[in-house]
Amino acid sequence: MTSTGITTAGFIRSRVGGLPRPFWVLFGGTLVNRLGTMVEPFIGIYLTQARGMPVTAAGLVMTVFGLGSLFSQPLAGWLTDRVGRRATLSGGMVATAVTMLALGYATNLAGICAAMFVLGVVIDAYRPASQALVADLVRPEDRPRAYGLLFWAINLGYSVSMVAGGWLARSGFTLLFWIDAFTCLVFGLLVWRAVPETRRAAREGKEAGGFRDVLRDRVMVAYALTCLMFYVVYAQSYTTLPLAMTAQGLPTSSYGMAMAVNGLLIVLIQPFSTVWLARFEPSWVLATGYAIAGVGFMLTAVMSTTAGHATAVAVWTLGEIVTAGIHGTIVAALAPAHLRGRYSGLYGLSWSAAGLLAPLIGTRLLAVGPEVLWPVMGGLALLAAAAQLSLTRAIRARQAA
Repeated sequence: MTSTGITTAGFIRSRVGGLPRPFWVLFGGTLVNRLGTMVEPFIGIYLTQARGMPVTAAGLVMTVFGLGSLFSQPLAGWLTDRVGRRATLSGGMVATAVTMLALGYATNLAGICAAMFVLGVVIDAYRPASQALVADLVRPEDRPRAYGLLFWAINLGYSVSMVAGGWLARSGFTLLFWIDAFTCLVFGLLVWRAVPETRRAAREGKEAGGFRDVLRDRVMVAYALTCLMFYVVYAQSYTTLPLAMTAQGLPTSSYGMAMAVNGLLIVLIQPFSTVWLARFEPSWVLATGYAIAGVGFMLTAVMSTTAGHATAVAVWTLGEIVTAGIHGTIVAALAPAHLRGRYSGLYGLSWSAAGLLAPLIGTRLLAVGPEVLWPVMGGLALLAAAAQLSLTRAIRARQAA
């Protein structure tokens, strides 16, 4: 073998080597599932075009979905610790598949609202179980790499599904619901057949606790609030950014082109950055990513062309890439083994809450003016970075313990 071949093999091994087989099953299932995520990105178009709803009614339906997602993460976290990782993930995927088909064939407002609420509860129920599985299966030193690989799989699959879903939607939305349901079932079946149950309490039966214990953990609560601040900023990328760009007279295709930069950079850069960044203090890495993203969102205030907005997206995407794999690593370090599901549920709640708060806050600031919205959002990201830095010592001490 040539020296180049040895170098290449070593490089690949440093990125993907040493991770257990069940992790790769989880990785493959996640990728398949995200390749089939074709309904959620186009749900607004589906409701207004295929079901003929006015925009206000569609907004109500999507709010119902958001309310369901608030229940999703705490409930799934509790099930992950109480029932088991494998059962929660597989059950959530089966429930999502059934609900997808129910939504696809619902014709009246009441039925659509009911299906959307249930979908909000079950569609991301896999996340706490997936996070806990990685923490159970992977050594602490390899967790940033493992969580980073899952982040990459999600973004790769989502990027492909956005393009494929937009193309397939031209001939009708029913096929999208079936594809989404099928890939959910594949994910659930893969985990059920090939991933062992890793719930510690099921083996030892000694630990007890609940969400009250999680909420007593001041470090974890502070960390979740820090994540919430950043996610409110990040969620502007798909809530107020398209509104701001169209208000400048840019076509909707400009938003699609600008956001394509996000997926492209993540797919190309993130696998190479995670291993290097894992050498550094997690809180410092996370704060750095928040700060870079904040600068990117601030730049949006002075952009008025497609190329300009694509540049701003590229900057905040670099910040997102820096944070890849770090969030889950910190949660795994803070959580006792028997409460990993609940800790992941609290972390997931920060994302769900941001999904509700971001449009409420962002649209009001946008109504004042984009010159207000983007500096405020950038400042909030910098505040999140400072808050994360303040947690460095506490998180380091927990990791050492």
